[in-house]
Amino acid sequence: MAYRGSVKPFVNFNAKHDAELLHRAMKGIGTDEDTVLMVLTARCNDQRQEIKAAYKKTYGKDLVSALKSELGGLFEDLIVSLMTPPVLYDATQLHKALKGAGTDDQVLIEILASRTGEEIKEITKVYKKEFGGKLEKDICGDTGGSYRKLLVILLQGSREEDVDEDNIEKDAKDLYAAGEGKCGTDEEKFITILGNRSEEHLRRVFDAYKKISGSDIEESIKGETTGNLEDLMLAIVKCVKSVPGYFAESLYKSMRRAGTDDKTLTRIMVSRSEVDMLDIRANFKKMYGQSLYTTIQVLLRTIFKKKAPHLPFILCDGVRFGNLL
Repeated sequence: MAYRGSVKPFVNFNAKHDAELLHRAMKGIGTDEDTVLMVLTARCNDQRQEIKAAYKKTYGKDLVSALKSELGGLFEDLIVSLMTPPVLYDATQLHKALKGAGTDDQVLIEILASRTGEEIKEITKVYKKEFGGKLEKDICGDTGGSYRKLLVILLQGSREEDVDEDNIEKDAKDLYAAGEGKCGTDEEKFITILGNRSEEHLRRVFDAYKKISGSDIEESIKGETTGNLEDLMLAIVKCVKSVPGYFAESLYKSMRRAGTDDKTLTRIMVSRSEVDMLDIRANFKKMYGQSLYTTIQVLLRTIFKKKAPHLPFILCDGVRFGNLL
């Protein structure tokens, strides 16, 4: 499978050299934020971890702590996010979503609906190691009802792998009977099918469902469920159909609300920059008729001022400012 991330490993990489550049950028009065930005956004995450190790070996200090002491606000959040290994980043986002008063259900839904089974299993392990608790227990403590049941199923990371030809038509009919075909909704049936069947099987089921009902499965979900359960089911369906399409829509919504949803924008750009950002960009253009690159540039000029053109361009289009160093 071709690499579809926008941020790639830096070709002439030298961890010690980069550590020295960052050290110089943070010495003296004020911090050379452009250098920090250009070095770290032009390296992939594995290379950033090597820079972190080289920095500690050479200067006896933790690089992330040093960056935190020099930066601030949204820029600090972005840089610290880039310095975090992907699985730990997801685990940390989930922990933040669950701790304290209230629950950030958007984060739970986004991560659990879009990650692969293997990724979810790794996230669960890292969550326990880093935060001393079980992710499933923490989620169960903050959620309830059918929404909780579906989250727990997704947490197992054990979707079926094959297409069951004999049950495609049956699953489609069962979904119809559980929703549009009856008074009330059999949420259990939706949960079982959406939470356990393989992605290819579900794509076939959704096609069969449209032939039976005359409408897309999304319309049935919207008509039969509400709240977090509706949002989670819709996210699962969208990710089954196209993960890049799901993230393109999420980015668009984050920039079209009253006030930018900076946390969502940062989370998606960081977490998908080495996975499928090129596909997200293509989907964004197809869905909304405008470039993701340009949309972010215009939006963030007022937020990041001088830094606005750099970071989104690099994460979105893979521009290599680091080559200037």
